[in-house]
Amino acid sequence: MEHPENNPEYAGLTVNSGVAPVSNINPYLKRGRFVRKQLSASDYVEGILNGNVTILGQAVTLVESTIPAHQQVAQEVIEKCLPYSGKSIRVGISGVPRAGKSTSIDEFGIHLLREKGGKLAVLAIDPSSERTKGSILGDKTRMEKLSVHPDSFIRPSPSAGSLGGVARKTRETIILCEAAGFDKILVETVGVGQSETACHSMVDFFLLIQLAGTGDELQGIKRGIMEMADGIVINKCDGNNVDKCQLAATQFRNALHLFPMPESGWLPQVLTYSGFYGYGIREIWEMVYQYVDFVKANGYFEHRRNEQSKYWMYESIREQLQGSFFHNPTIADMLVAEERAVLAGQRTSFVAAKQLLDAYFALLR
Repeated sequence: MEHPENNPEYAGLTVNSGVAPVSNINPYLKRGRFVRKQLSASDYVEGILNGNVTILGQAVTLVESTIPAHQQVAQEVIEKCLPYSGKSIRVGISGVPRAGKSTSIDEFGIHLLREKGGKLAVLAIDPSSERTKGSILGDKTRMEKLSVHPDSFIRPSPSAGSLGGVARKTRETIILCEAAGFDKILVETVGVGQSETACHSMVDFFLLIQLAGTGDELQGIKRGIMEMADGIVINKCDGNNVDKCQLAATQFRNALHLFPMPESGWLPQVLTYSGFYGYGIREIWEMVYQYVDFVKANGYFEHRRNEQSKYWMYESIREQLQGSFFHNPTIADMLVAEERAVLAGQRTSFVAAKQLLDAYFALLR
C-alpha cells in the first residue's frame, strides 16, 4: 500500500502529535464532599413563616423521614407552626383511576388562583410499588400550569405501602403549608379503598370524581365512598360524551336520595364538567364555597375539624403502639418462632398472637 506522506514533494511537512487529552474533572472543583447546612427547628419555622418554599419542601422531607432524629426535629417544627395553621380551605379529591384527577387539579388550581387569589398547595399521594417499594412521583408533570405558577406548591408523597402513615404525614404537611401562607389546600388520594377514608379525615370538603360511559355507574354507587362525598363531579363531559354524563349524573342524584341526610345537613350535589377543556370548573368551586359557608353557619365546620383532630390523636396512638411492638428485640425473636409454629400447623394464628401480646405486656410491667 502506498503512503502519500512518504512522497518527496511532502518532505517539508511535519505531523503534529495532536492535542493532549483533557481531564474530565473540573480543575476548579474543590475537593471534599458537599455538605448541606443543617437547619435547626427555629430555622425551619422562620423560613416557613416567611413563605420560603425551598425550606418548606425540606421541612416536608423531614416530616416524611423515618429517622428518629429527624422525627424529633419535625415534631418541634410542627408544634411551633401549629398556632399559624387552620386558616385554609382543605379539599380532598378522589376518583377512579384515569378519571382525570391530576388534569382536573391543574384546571381547578389555576381557576382558584385566578378567581380567588392567594396561594395554593397540592399534596398528592402517589402509590408505591409492592415489589420495588418505589414511586414515580410524576403527578407534578401532569400539572403543567400549576407547576410553573409562582403561587402554587406541589408536593407528591409516596404511599410506601402504608396509607395510614402517609395520611398522618400529609396532615402534618397541611399544617406546615398553612403556616407558610397557603390558604387553599388540595389533597389528591391514591384512589383506592382505604385512602379515601384517610383523606376524608383531614379535609373540609371531599370531592369525588367519576366517569360516565364506562359501564360502571352501578359500581360507583356504593355506600362507603358515596356517604363520604360532599360533592360528586363527572369528568370528560364534552363531545359525544355529554349525554352519557348527564345520564350518569341523574343516576347518582337518584342514588344520593336513598342515603340518610349527612350530619352536616348538606345534600351532596352532582355536577358535570370537562377537565381537559375547562368547562364547568366555575360551578364546581361555587358549590365548594357554598358548602363552606353553609357548614360554618351551622357550626359543623368547627365540629368536623375537632373530630378530625381527635381521630388523628387515636391514630397516632395506634401507630406508636404498633411501632413499639414490632421494634422490640424480644418480640422480634419471638415472632420468628411463632411464625414457624403457625406455618407448621402446631399453633393457630390467634393463639400465637395472644402469646406474643402477653409477652409484650409482660415486658412493659
